[in-house]
Amino acid sequence: MTTANTSERENECPAEGLLKLLSGKWKPQIFLLAVNGPLRFNGLLRELKGASKQSVATALRELEDFGILDKKVVRLKPLHIEYHLSEKGTSLVPVFKQLEIFSKV
Repeated sequence: MTTANTSERENECPAEGLLKLLSGKWKPQIFLLAVNGPLRFNGLLRELKGASKQSVATALRELEDFGILDKKVVRLKPLHIEYHLSEKGTSLVPVFKQLEIFSKV
């Protein structure tokens, strides 16, 4: 790692990465829906008017990769996948509630 890269990282805002991650298309809406309970892919497609399968799948993958959502295969008939807020995702809920309060001021 070079000195310039180290210096750039020291000057970055700690929340910048998180804000970039959650600012992608459909991610804020998915996060909000996940706060209310488990999500299924087809249910998300119905909830997110105008969303394509590709964009929802990408958003889910990125949220899962970052550790915001956990993916669980439910082996009941019919076999399906549910997405839940992870422990990391749940820890963000109070932060977003404060942002919501702040936006109303």
